[in-house]
Amino acid sequence: MILRLARRWEVALLLLLVAEILIFGLINPRFLRPASLLFGTSDFVHIGMVAVPLTLVIIAGGIDVSFASTIGLCAICFGLAHHAGAPVPLAALAALAAGAAAGLFNAAMIRATRLQPLVITLGTLYLFSGAATVLSGLIGAQGYEGIGGFPPGFTALGYATLLGLPLPLLTFLVLSALLAILLHASRLGRLMVLVGQNEDAARHAGLPVDRVQALTYVLTGLAAAVTGLMLTAYFGAARVDLGSATLLPAVTAAVLGGASIYGGSGSVVGTVLGVFLIGYLQQGLQMSGVPTQVSAALAGALLVAVVAARQVGALLRDRLPPRRLLAAGRQFGGPPAVQTESLGGGEER
Repeated sequence: MILRLARRWEVALLLLLVAEILIFGLINPRFLRPASLLFGTSDFVHIGMVAVPLTLVIIAGGIDVSFASTIGLCAICFGLAHHAGAPVPLAALAALAAGAAAGLFNAAMIRATRLQPLVITLGTLYLFSGAATVLSGLIGAQGYEGIGGFPPGFTALGYATLLGLPLPLLTFLVLSALLAILLHASRLGRLMVLVGQNEDAARHAGLPVDRVQALTYVLTGLAAAVTGLMLTAYFGAARVDLGSATLLPAVTAAVLGGASIYGGSGSVVGTVLGVFLIGYLQQGLQMSGVPTQVSAALAGALLVAVVAARQVGALLRDRLPPRRLLAAGRQFGGPPAVQTESLGGGEER
């Protein structure tokens, strides 16, 4: 059991995260301060807010890159509703409705056109961004100017703490826990995996493929809305470009966490660890005096190296003898005849 646990990708990511924190702590002891580790997460947990539901989309065999614009669109909808006189809770509901509608629109377009999800969501990435810009212009906010004037009680949420944790971090952890339960401990989560592994077989088996995939896009839209609200409170203004910097880091965190781009595999825990790995890497490099451009390149190099190592490990496991089959054979009177290339090119063992 211990050996099986040690082989899990999440354990490797956890060890890599611990090593990363210790290395940056040796370079700059301020990095290891609890306040730095906790409150520094406010600079990158918004990436995880969309990376975790994006993992569900990828597991179910899809992809969504429009969330980067959905964040800004929902923030603008919130700002417009509040500017029109709606109280903050009602304006927040308008933002959530906009996020759900954006996710549902993506799912409907993918189902209607049968085009690749990447093509559709790449188009809606620009569509939602343009819509947000037009809507912000309705009240005279030109270009990427923000909509401000929110109550102090709302903007204070961006810096509030609860149970000793920053509220953005706590929100991210709660969302991750809920989606982890959905994926790993529910029938819907099993359906996501089955649909992602083989969509055609799932359709022939009578599984609700379209509904399962549509739900993942709606969840991503809702998470983008929550992210937009969180960033609006953090910066004190609703802006079109609030989510523009989340696209590549969120996709990187999902892939780094173990989500297969071919669908059918991945985990919420892996994505969460990937978010912290990328976030602390950027912060550690900045505190070490490394320029932003260099830190971005190193983050990309880390992704390539880790994913390549994972692929090599998978290939090595495929070439190993089927130990379970051999053990079963010994239990029932000797090992069965197994053809293995690694044991002599077809020789019986």
